Amino acid sequence: MEDFIREIQDFRYLNWSDTKLSPGTPGCFLKAYEEQNGQRFYYKLSNYDSYRGVFGHECINELIVSRLLEILQIPHLHYQLLHALICIDGKEMDTYITRSKNFRKEDERKMPFEVFYDLHRQQAESPLDFFIRMGWSAYLYQMLTIDYLICNRDRHGANIEILIDGEDQARPAPLFDQGISLLFSCYGNIESIRKYDILEDKAVNNFIGSKSSEYNLRFIPKGLHWFDGRLREHDREKLLSGLDGVLHAEHLEKIWNMLWKRWERYVQICGEE
Repeated sequence: MEDFIREIQDFRYLNWSDTKLSPGTPGCFLKAYEEQNGQRFYYKLSNYDSYRGVFGHECINELIVSRLLEILQIPHLHYQLLHALICIDGKEMDTYITRSKNFRKEDERKMPFEVFYDLHRQQAESPLDFFIRMGWSAYLYQMLTIDYLICNRDRHGANIEILIDGEDQARPAPLFDQGISLLFSCYGNIESIRKYDILEDKAVNNFIGSKSSEYNLRFIPKGLHWFDGRLREHDREKLLSGLDGVLHAEHLEKIWNMLWKRWERYVQICGEE
């Protein structure tokens, strides 16, 4: 499936009634869904408010991060970026939205990790130690790595989900919801993009580990490979393919520089080759 449809599509029929608020970000993130041939599809909008309309680019970040996860061969929810005509409160707008498929199996139900942790933790057991005890170390180290690379600011306890089947066997859901990352706080402003420090260790909203994504790399055992892919300089083309004109050229270049420099820093800290 093509991961970016640049030709504008008519999605005015979608009902954007599901609202998600994220701490520290103005506006809100609207969601919608539909059923097609027995398959549920979920749609997300970038940051929005009733006065400015869509003013964020989190949906584009989701596509870039999805491509990065593909390169690194880390299991994740695949996002498709769509150029869309939508309608909210009777107002039509031309924007970009993401589409994804339901990742649950038929017999599975989902639970936020923060709830699952409270139900099953041992006394005084940290979320990080709990995750390791459950046998989910590889998932944990992959998540800490990607959250550092993209400077994910929003890995709260509900942005990690646990899937539970009919026999009460639990597994972590594929990584999802990584739009509040990269240069999201610049909102496309060129001066802000130019001033943005791509290696700054910004405070993050993590449920597991510390509020420093760089410090969290120190929880990862050194010298071991927790995923099969590696970021290479030639991956720039794949990561940013088709996005010329969707984001400003300086914005795209800064995103690549951020990912590459953070990858080099990750290799230095974790002893990767």
